[in-house]
Amino acid sequence: MEIKYVVVAHHARREQAERLADSLGAHLLVDEHDRGANWNHRRALEWAEGQSCRVVVLEDDALPVLEFAEKVSDWLARFPDDLLSFYLGTGRPPQYQKEIAGMLVDADRVRGDHIVLNRLVHGVCYSPPPSRLPGILRAWNKTLAADYAVGEAFGARVIYPCYSLVDHADLPTVEHHPDNEPRIERRRAWRLA
Repeated sequence: MEIKYVVVAHHARREQAERLADSLGAHLLVDEHDRGANWNHRRALEWAEGQSCRVVVLEDDALPVLEFAEKVSDWLARFPDDLLSFYLGTGRPPQYQKEIAGMLVDADRVRGDHIVLNRLVHGVCYSPPPSRLPGILRAWNKTLAADYAVGEAFGARVIYPCYSLVDHADLPTVEHHPDNEPRIERRRAWRLA
């Protein structure tokens, strides 16, 4: 299965974004003028729509695990018609953390390897199915945080591996968030593959 990668980056993180893009052979989209994550994620999905294969979107502060590409390929082959998030994080958004913790315990009990949420709650690393990209772009809400904009426009379940395929560098935020809430919680993966 052919997979392409695109890295969305803020100009303040150009150097690390270039390293990440180089490591994956990814297309790099740098927000040079502080237009925001919503704008840049939409740009990434517009680019993805023009590709002939599945595309994985990563933010500049994503930290892929070893054998990332192989693991991504396995998950995409299992769930070709679903939106997959390869990062399940602690701290943000706080309103989902208790539910996520319970779902991970339940998955462990039945030896499950993924959980399902009704929305995308992290934009660190995800992949929408190519057939749904036109609809996502048509339904795009430019007033939402990037992850919520993707998830709301997709409008269906999101698959999260219990063991994330990327961690989050948890750097100081460069984004002006629509909710104006400071990001002070620890933002790392619950578990890593």
